[in-house]
Amino acid sequence: MDTTFQQSYLDLPVAFHVQMDPIAVKNPEGLLWNESLAEELGVTQDVQVFAGNQLVTSMKPLAQAYAGHQFGHLSMLGDGRAILLGEATTAAGKRVDVQLKGSGRTPFSRGGDGRAALEPMLREYLISEAMHALGIPTTRSLAVVATGEEVMREKGFLPGAVLTRVASSHLRVGTFEFAANLEDPEDLKALISYAVKRHDPDRVTALEFFRGVMERQASLVAKWMGVGFVHGVMNTDNVAISGETIDYGPCAFMDRYDPETLFSSIDQQGRYAYGNQPHITQWNLAALAGALLPAIDPDASKAEELAREVLEEFPEVFRQQWQQIMNAKLGLDLVKDGDELLVGDLLDLMLKNRADYTTTFHQLNPENPLPGFEAWHTTWLKRLEGETEVYPRMHKHNPVVIPRNHQVEAALNAAGEGDMTKVKHLIDLLSDPYDRERDYGALAHPPPSDAPAYKTFCGT
Repeated sequence: MDTTFQQSYLDLPVAFHVQMDPIAVKNPEGLLWNESLAEELGVTQDVQVFAGNQLVTSMKPLAQAYAGHQFGHLSMLGDGRAILLGEATTAAGKRVDVQLKGSGRTPFSRGGDGRAALEPMLREYLISEAMHALGIPTTRSLAVVATGEEVMREKGFLPGAVLTRVASSHLRVGTFEFAANLEDPEDLKALISYAVKRHDPDRVTALEFFRGVMERQASLVAKWMGVGFVHGVMNTDNVAISGETIDYGPCAFMDRYDPETLFSSIDQQGRYAYGNQPHITQWNLAALAGALLPAIDPDASKAEELAREVLEEFPEVFRQQWQQIMNAKLGLDLVKDGDELLVGDLLDLMLKNRADYTTTFHQLNPENPLPGFEAWHTTWLKRLEGETEVYPRMHKHNPVVIPRNHQVEAALNAAGEGDMTKVKHLIDLLSDPYDRERDYGALAHPPPSDAPAYKTFCGT
């Protein structure tokens, strides 16, 4: 492998990381390889490297420390089953983290085995690459390698795997919460300086940095909502300050429109339901603000006031981002007075008619109203007067296909039995979700109306 890896994370104080190698696996077998991403990174397929059995000379692997509010409760965490191999530089000059998931125990494993089951790693590869194709900022997946070993989970013994994840960085809101809980305030300053240099070189102060994270999160979650994505586990350790989607555990895509949609089997109260995602994002940003306060201003009261002012901008920033996305899905260019009501009325009709979210937008056509949407259609036509490029705009923002949950589950179940055909076929279909000329087969259709409620599990 010709790529030279960097490891700038080692420039941070030692409290933020533990240098260690991944733990070798018994019998690695390459299952998935992302050739186009590999070309961007300038890396070649090497099963031994991406299983964690061998290292490139320039790699200086480490496990990161961080904290996280998990369902509202703060815990000290860290990479319990992941190793950051280092940073590669893309052909475009962007520096990205290359990380192994399922690479063995670390000092942060908290009693876990440090390994990963095959199906969740395939799920992350499939969904993250689908999100990338949908135009949603996300971590990427480079490879999945079967370990030749089994892991013990609630379902019994399952085949193990290692995923290679690529990210702009693995800095999380929880990383700053961890720093704020350290005894040395210089550690927090060092982390902020590192994050600013890597992600926000034009934002000098901690407050400006916080504003940048706020704006990126508002944009990201608005894009999630636009395609009906439900993250499912928006803990602060799963919020990347880069504004990329990270952690694809109990995530899923909404079929029938309902703001109360949730899939995670562990989210008993609906904390992370589809319609709650903007509110929870602001909650997570408040946790980040709390961690940053000492660096925002030495006067605690002033720091709180300054941070609160930025935090209170979030609802409007999110609303503007979301409205632009929804307008584009209706073929509208600029946002005008009344557009929020137009979109809201459409969503109310979708809820009333138990309409499929993706299919409804895909089938919207100025020439022919959908059954049950006739009155709304007349209002929409009036709003379209004077608009140009309506169809190209709608086609660009309304995917034909999404990762349909029942299709994903069937593919993962087959892979668990040793058949990777369905997973590879799904990855291929989802690589270009906006192509209206392609035959997507059953993936282009929602599940049957009598299909059982879908549930997801972390499966880690």
